[in-house]
Amino acid sequence: MTGNLTLDALKELTASGEIDTVIACIVDMQGRLQGKRFVAQYFVDTAWEETHCCNYLLATDLEMWTVDGYASTSWSAGYGDYMMKPDLTTLRIAGWLPRSAMVLCDVLDHHGHAPIPHSPRAMLQAQVDRLAAMGFEAITATELEFFIFKKSFEELNAEGYRDLAPLTDYNADYSLLLGTKDEPVMHPLRQGLTASGVPVEGTKGEAEAGQEELNIRYGSAQACAEYHSIAKHAAKEVGHMTGHAVSFLPKWHHQKVGSASHVHQSLRGADGTPVFHDAGAELGLSETGRHYLGGLLTYASDITWFMAPYVNSYKRFQVGSFAPTRKVWSVDNRTAAFRLVGDNSPAIRFECRVPGADVNPYLAIAGMLAAGIAGIEERIEPPAPLMGDAYEGAAEHIPTTLRDATAAMAGSEMLRAAFGDDVIDHYVRAASWEQEAFDAVVTDWEIARGFERA
Repeated sequence: MTGNLTLDALKELTASGEIDTVIACIVDMQGRLQGKRFVAQYFVDTAWEETHCCNYLLATDLEMWTVDGYASTSWSAGYGDYMMKPDLTTLRIAGWLPRSAMVLCDVLDHHGHAPIPHSPRAMLQAQVDRLAAMGFEAITATELEFFIFKKSFEELNAEGYRDLAPLTDYNADYSLLLGTKDEPVMHPLRQGLTASGVPVEGTKGEAEAGQEELNIRYGSAQACAEYHSIAKHAAKEVGHMTGHAVSFLPKWHHQKVGSASHVHQSLRGADGTPVFHDAGAELGLSETGRHYLGGLLTYASDITWFMAPYVNSYKRFQVGSFAPTRKVWSVDNRTAAFRLVGDNSPAIRFECRVPGADVNPYLAIAGMLAAGIAGIEERIEPPAPLMGDAYEGAAEHIPTTLRDATAAMAGSEMLRAAFGDDVIDHYVRAASWEQEAFDAVVTDWEIARGFERA
């Protein structure tokens, strides 16, 4: 009993008792899976066609606070329903949970059944459709980095998240010994995801104590985002079931390495040929590939919020940390924001190293595709690749604060053309609220620094 399911196969597994629960999910603005658990028999009888959720699920913050200022929903509008329409192509075993299946849903208007344009899945699909009209398909892959802690979320919350102790005690990068110490979480995670039809390649220790990286095989843009969201959700649930907190906070300590989520991207033609590859060109990079890269660089500030959506996201961007700080590209150079990988081969692609582990993969990939499309349409030529240390030099910085990234998104004509004013205004409100919420809080740093000395 592994992998993706058809509805008929689910009916058979339900009748035999092998599946008794179906989890119907939407992807919220934060990239989390939200939804309902159905008795499997009810799902196969009726709920597979549609179910419903409150429309506030696409208008809340991380703490599910009903934020004001959204045009799409509000207290005055009464917080009505959205339709959750199961996408049966995503129906699968939830291999890390007992007798469970899961399905992702599209979010539709409750009355006219039109897609909700600010739904993350709809936003990514809009860019996929634009590429299809140009004769291209986006192929993407994400890397998930995260920390495993010795204690559970519940224990750490009760302690005020003080004295956080990772599961292992020193740099875990490629360490098989420390990897073994992480296996109580990582083994059931790998096997559970594989049983769910998520094409896991493998895992490795990352560059800090208690840090792991999960690698999933590339796929179409929608499939990649789907794999990422399911894997992140599963990692937290497996951590819970084994007594460990698994955190995707990009920077949990200022002296520790942050957690990233690098995004690899390329285009294929309608016949499956790699569009970015030209054997006769410098580095094997085609004209279309150059223009796509030109779009990524030109509009890097515009799309930064899609890759770094919270105040903490920007704490990752530190010199000498393997997280980028400047809008440059280079060849197989991990100090650059955009790294060319697989040069002079059909596997040539761009790795964007800006996103942190807190990223919503649907929004990040959608933003990158929009920038790349603009580059192709505008025939933007990138500068020469940087040689050496990208932390040095005069190249322009990527936005260094949430406030700066929000302003860049709000003023982006490219994003407004790609997604529509209503969608961008919706996410500008999400970003501005995050800043407002942070600005209203007195931090531990302020108290420790000034309580006596000020």
